[in-house]
Amino acid sequence: MPSKNEKLKLGTMLGNYPNVAALKSGQVKSDLVEFDFADVPVANKFFKSVVREQKFDLSELAIATFLQAKSYGKPYTLLPITILGRGQLHTIGYNPECGQIKPTDLNGRRVGVRAYTQTTGVWVRGIFGDQYGMDFQKVKWVTFEDPHLAEYRDPPFIQRAPAGKELAKMLLDGEIDAAILGDKFPDLRLKPLIPDPEAANRAWAESHGGIPINHMLVIRDSIAKSRPDIVKEIFRLFREARKADKSSDGGGLDPYRFGIEPNRRSLELIIDYAFRQKLIPRKFTVDELFDDTMRALA
Repeated sequence: MPSKNEKLKLGTMLGNYPNVAALKSGQVKSDLVEFDFADVPVANKFFKSVVREQKFDLSELAIATFLQAKSYGKPYTLLPITILGRGQLHTIGYNPECGQIKPTDLNGRRVGVRAYTQTTGVWVRGIFGDQYGMDFQKVKWVTFEDPHLAEYRDPPFIQRAPAGKELAKMLLDGEIDAAILGDKFPDLRLKPLIPDPEAANRAWAESHGGIPINHMLVIRDSIAKSRPDIVKEIFRLFREARKADKSSDGGGLDPYRFGIEPNRRSLELIIDYAFRQKLIPRKFTVDELFDDTMRALA
């Protein structure tokens, strides 16, 4: 590792988002750190290489994947920087041509999700359990991908879709009753399960400590331990990049939160949901997720 007088180059995996554009373009610069950005069209396609191969020094990572990675002792430290956050209630849809379904109707139904461990799925199951009485173990979850962590095995109530099947096509064909589809539905015939999901997202965020966290930033343990100056510089750089982002006003429901306290409630919720849904063997406290350097960041 270079001495403290040399610029440290970090192999970095980061998607293309407005809140990091100034960093990726070189508008925001550093005398301490140089980022070697991987060519990443879709960040979540690289999460397996982070937790299975420890391929990058610095990376965004889905928060549910990080919680599992910590459970299995993967050598990454969490930085209190939200890279991607969003409401979750607009991501689950159904096909009205196959019959009407209400948010309270999912127990006993077949519901598709890319992977059982997907962070969006963890949020949706948790929120639907709290607000609509869904028992996630009574839903017939149909998945299409393996977990990011090789060590993890899906619970026995999870079903794998037959080889060659596609999530949206199964929903359109009536083979599943609903599906967690993500931000944009792939077909106009599919409709959100919640009639006004954006209003529901806002109401939930206002009463639950902010917009849910999807991805945060992680750094290799060895760098976090040996170079607190680098950690502080990364925090500064990402904050500067966020300030340069004019795509959103950064108001009270800003998803891009910096520091432990602004992220605490969202982290408490996702930890609780992940534990209840059998993704992690025990509930971490929020403070367990961060080391002393991270706790000192304002």
